[in-house]
Amino acid sequence: MVAPTLREDPSEAEVISHKLLLRGGFIRKLAAGVYTFLPLGFRVLHKVINIVREEMNRAGAQEVLMPTLLPAELWLETGRWNLYGKELFRIKDRHERDFCLGPTHEEIITDLVRNSIRSYRQLPVNLYQIQTKFRDEIRPRFGLMRAREFIMKDAYSFHVDEESLEQEYQNMYRTYGRIFERMQLNYRVVEADTGLIGGGFSQEFMVLADTGEEEIFHCSSCGYSASRESAGVGKYKVGRSQYAVGSVKEVHTPKVRTVEEVSDFLKIKPSQLIKTLIYETEQGAIAALVRGDHTLNEAKLKKVAGVEDLRLADEAVIKKVTKAPVGFAGPVGLKGIKIVADTAVPLIEDGVSGANKEDYHLMHIVYGRDYKADLVGDIRYALRSDKCPRCEEGKLEVSRGIEVGHIFKLGRKYSEKMKCTFLDENNQEHPMIMGCYGIGIGRTMQAAIEQNHDQDGIVWPVPLAPFLAAIVPVNVSEEEQKQMAEKIYQKCLEQGLEVLLDDRAERVGVKLKDMDLIGIPYKVIVGRALKEGKVEVKSRKTKEAELVELGKVVEKLRAYDGQVKTY
Repeated sequence: MVAPTLREDPSEAEVISHKLLLRGGFIRKLAAGVYTFLPLGFRVLHKVINIVREEMNRAGAQEVLMPTLLPAELWLETGRWNLYGKELFRIKDRHERDFCLGPTHEEIITDLVRNSIRSYRQLPVNLYQIQTKFRDEIRPRFGLMRAREFIMKDAYSFHVDEESLEQEYQNMYRTYGRIFERMQLNYRVVEADTGLIGGGFSQEFMVLADTGEEEIFHCSSCGYSASRESAGVGKYKVGRSQYAVGSVKEVHTPKVRTVEEVSDFLKIKPSQLIKTLIYETEQGAIAALVRGDHTLNEAKLKKVAGVEDLRLADEAVIKKVTKAPVGFAGPVGLKGIKIVADTAVPLIEDGVSGANKEDYHLMHIVYGRDYKADLVGDIRYALRSDKCPRCEEGKLEVSRGIEVGHIFKLGRKYSEKMKCTFLDENNQEHPMIMGCYGIGIGRTMQAAIEQNHDQDGIVWPVPLAPFLAAIVPVNVSEEEQKQMAEKIYQKCLEQGLEVLLDDRAERVGVKLKDMDLIGIPYKVIVGRALKEGKVEVKSRKTKEAELVELGKVVEKLRAYDGQVKTY
């Protein structure tokens, strides 16, 4: 088997799972964010795919396969051709027609259904595929976690009403639970931002790992759980006397722009500063206000402001709106622009902001007296120890995880734009209501390693392991050991057990180290005990070893394999 293991950690790998995939000979890099799956990696990949496919079929979904090369016309119908940005791989054919390599397939599945289904009697339906996707990540990293070419299971459901969508959404929720439980992964379901996919509500399935790339905010009191992008913040009630501070004071602050610079120069706390960020949207420019020690969350700002296209304004726009260069914007006296304030901003008792004048800031500003916002809402990232937005009793705690699945309630976002409709019992036409359900196949494979490894290498859960066991003769030059290893190997194959025979002419220490690195759950070591009619069977996970009679080896391995139930 082609499985070129490495003794040292590759310099390109940043996280342990990426290092072990490379060291164990599972994948090899072809280009940034593009990988070849070697035989071991391909076997694990298919273990993940098979579990996903079995559970999706069990849930009543139907498998299809859509093209990867997608015409721009469908993306233009929904407006995402321009909204998706540089992550979309765009190409032209020889006739100068625009295409893209599919990062997701909402438009394509909607086109398929609008041309295939017309009556309410044909609904609901859930169609899924397991297919390669493409996204031109600005910084591909972490191996299969953030690749430019990756394998994904994406499913799309179509319904006559919200009740039907809710039933299928819950069906997929349970299905995803079974999928990750069968893989023996420890996971948490969190509320999430819908991002470029859109829709009204979504949840992510996160594999918990200390080295996970994403933060998970959760409340120990009520069980609330959300991703960093969507974690809400409970309301804080701060008592203050009405306009207790002095009148507004303009202060000369030459070349002082950042939160740190202003705080040091004026000897104030960052929490007193009101950051004013100017954005451009499809509805015109808006000003977003957050506290100096908080970070604005653009996903939340989109929802509160009711916009889809949101981008930071350039210097020319900022100067036109504020009459000042970048770094001196503030809400006082700001005219002709919608102001959106975070919920913490009106509670600032003695505020400081830019004066909309170069090299000047304002001190002692108060919400309601000196400035007001058109909209006030939660538009910042949550912090550890913030109040829980659901129960408002507990405080938010933070753990880390890896997103492996995401389910969405899309509603009519795509069906209305693309005129995907059905006729009801009265022959009236209505747009279909949609759901969307994705699982990252390669991400799940790599996430399993983040959760299952030790100092010696990977510790695969049995359902995902490339092989259940490795048959390792201590010395292949000893004919008796070699023949018995081959005999055990053949008997295992006859019983349908997935085993690997390591008959390399290497020192036994090298072979055992490789098997530990690769993460094979059990090793059958054919050595000195053979004289007693026994072999050593050792567990990769527990390190426990026992001598097993030759006639019972296959039975022992079958018992280990049988502990993993398919349903």
